[in-house]
Amino acid sequence: MPPPKPGVIPLAPLKLGDLLGGAFSTMGRYGKQLFGMAAALYGGAALLMVAAVAVAYSAVADHLERVISLSYEEEAASSDIVPLVVSGALLLLLGIGVMALVSGLMYAAVPAVLQEAVLGRSVSFGTVWRRAGSRVTPVIGTVVLTALIAVVPMILLMVAFIAVIVSLLTMESGGAGAATATGLGVLGALLTGPLAVWLWIKFCLAPAVVVFEGQGPFAALRRSSQLVRGDWWRIFGITLLAVAMAAAAGYVIQMPFSILGMFPGVIGTSSMGDDPSTAAVLVAVSGYLVATLLGQLVSQIISTTFPQLVVGLLYVDRRIRTENLGPVLAEAAGLPQQSPPPYGGGL
Repeated sequence: MPPPKPGVIPLAPLKLGDLLGGAFSTMGRYGKQLFGMAAALYGGAALLMVAAVAVAYSAVADHLERVISLSYEEEAASSDIVPLVVSGALLLLLGIGVMALVSGLMYAAVPAVLQEAVLGRSVSFGTVWRRAGSRVTPVIGTVVLTALIAVVPMILLMVAFIAVIVSLLTMESGGAGAATATGLGVLGALLTGPLAVWLWIKFCLAPAVVVFEGQGPFAALRRSSQLVRGDWWRIFGITLLAVAMAAAAGYVIQMPFSILGMFPGVIGTSSMGDDPSTAAVLVAVSGYLVATLLGQLVSQIISTTFPQLVVGLLYVDRRIRTENLGPVLAEAAGLPQQSPPPYGGGL
């Protein structure tokens, strides 16, 4: 007999088609909850950052005008540079905090929807919001701890990049040290990169563990490592495929927005004089900025939602394979127990 399928996936070990099909079915059946949540979070974050940039620009507009109007030979005064640096640093910290909160809520919302999608039950937007909000702190903890894995290779790549710039600027004298730093940075990134990828896959199920099982960050990381054990390559390949599919879809979606945004910018720029002000330049390119922001918003929603759906279904698949979760899910969905087929003789 075929396995029961009360929701978006059959309650049996999942193949690649089941995982991708389940993710697409969840997006179709629960699109209001998923995309509504993502649009509210990322749209609100974008509006908040735009408002913060506007406030910061109004606070340092005079300093920015003086710095831009300087000739090549003139140096900017520290009284103009310090406010610009401080405002930029504050915007950076605000952006990191907002994105951490938004990412945590989305990483919690997707498994919250999957909990009901696997069982074929409906769920309201408010229920998803409450469940995600109740688990957002440990989910952010798992996301931050997982992100720290990539810090070392990223720092080494940054060192290599900075060393390349230094070597280009000091090609005639002192370029040997920069070239050595470049080689060490690239070599270090190549050595630590595979380890970071290995750890990332081992801990990729941690957000789903937090929501499904109510674990804390460190317990969720240990639990994810336990579930991934013995199936690392399969999970790596499926996760990489899901990320690539989401990235391709996001790029295709973002292209029309970028093309449409070019027209107002070109028209506005051509209508300005020989010496436009900073405000005039910002107004001229505002259409392009708005269109690009909308395209990135839609692309971010797709690139965040689809891979997390696949990873969440991988969590369910691993528990079905290793812990016989299928009958438990069938009972939770209210399905009658399937009896084995009667013995009909044989060889």
